Amino acid sequence: MEQRISILTLGVTHLKKSRAFYEALGWKVASDEQAEEIVTFDLNAMTLALYPLDKLGEDAKITPEKGRYSAMTIAYNVESPEEVDNTLSEAVAAGGELVKPAEKVFWGGYSGYFADPDGILWEVAHNPFSKLGPKGEFQWNGVE
Repeated sequence: MEQRISILTLGVTHLKKSRAFYEALGWKVASDEQAEEIVTFDLNAMTLALYPLDKLGEDAKITPEKGRYSAMTIAYNVESPEEVDNTLSEAVAAGGELVKPAEKVFWGGYSGYFADPDGILWEVAHNPFSKLGPKGEFQWNGVE
């Protein structure tokens, strides 16, 4: 198995509401062909998909349990502390919830958290020790 992720699928309770949230952040839907069933956004080297939580459970043959927040986070790294603050503000204006205001953190960076309409946690961070690549891709210690 190659070390990569092709698609990250988020199980959502209200597909239209979730789509509107991500579009309000400025994201562009990849295709409207199956917009009533699944919404996809092409990212750098992968895709983010929104899929109804109950249908995701059916596909995986599980009963999904919805908690207040997800048991994982998605990280979105930016170039500066100011950009962290701006991104968090943008997420809140789009309908997200500010979970943790940005602050200096123990590892030397600056980060905060927001939750999307389904409680999926996003960390917005500036890591002064690692640069972003030309397409915004994260690089540990600036190494590709």
